[in-house]
Amino acid sequence: MIENKKKPNPIDIHVGSRIRLRRTMLGMSQEKLGEALGITFQQIQKYEKGTNRVGASRLQNISTILNVPVSFFFEDAPGDPSTAQPGMAEANSSNYVVDFLSSSEGLQLNRAFIKIPDPKVRRKLVDLVKSLASEPDSD
Repeated sequence: MIENKKKPNPIDIHVGSRIRLRRTMLGMSQEKLGEALGITFQQIQKYEKGTNRVGASRLQNISTILNVPVSFFFEDAPGDPSTAQPGMAEANSSNYVVDFLSSSEGLQLNRAFIKIPDPKVRRKLVDLVKSLASEPDSD
């Protein structure tokens, strides 16, 4: 079981990915987050990969800097009873959101979309995307 000591804990990986998600949603660099915490960007990288565990006080500081509650980092975590119930469609409903916002395209779309001030224009954009998504492939 020595090899398991080298593998990051699934919860640490999840918390790290949520830190990365929120940081990138805000357009903040690893360097900027590290500076705010008084640590190096390499340490932020290790947190985000789950290689290093984030302590409670540090997680509280990160939540303040990233303007989210500490609970944000544990949403949909492995072993969460709300995600472990079979047959519940909502159980993994936010996983696709996390995957989307973790992608370069999703992040760019999200940043651009929230800058559109007119709700009617945003609604029309959603309708356009829905109509494009429902078109059959023309292969």
